[in-house]
Amino acid sequence: MRFVDTNVLLYAVSTAPDESRKAGIARHLLESDDLALSVQVLQEFYVQATRPRKSARLSHEQAMLLIEAFLRFRVQETTVSLVRASLDARKRFQLSYWDAAIIEAARALGCRTILSEDLGCGRNYGGVTIENPFA
Repeated sequence: MRFVDTNVLLYAVSTAPDESRKAGIARHLLESDDLALSVQVLQEFYVQATRPRKSARLSHEQAMLLIEAFLRFRVQETTVSLVRASLDARKRFQLSYWDAAIIEAARALGCRTILSEDLGCGRNYGGVTIENPFA
């Protein structure tokens, strides 16, 4: 099971010419059946994809339909224990809370790999390794 960070979902819907290579990679990744994500990733996707200042933003309805489609993957809900683990990871790894929450959501789902262009490619966070699929 591999955990998908928000940037993969955003590239998958991108129509920007300078992101076409990454968009193709992201769309191919989302055809896999071994992916997982979290409620946080879905929230971040919605906020970024519908951002008013974004030139090719999605409508509320488009974003909702995509989120429904992404629910075919395993989804880690935000729980009190996940928040506590994220706070501990934030301190231990010196990360933002939000990055720590991604790592801990992946860990809670049993994922050993996070697909992300953030968080430092190859970096290992206590058994969860970052892989940049766009590198």
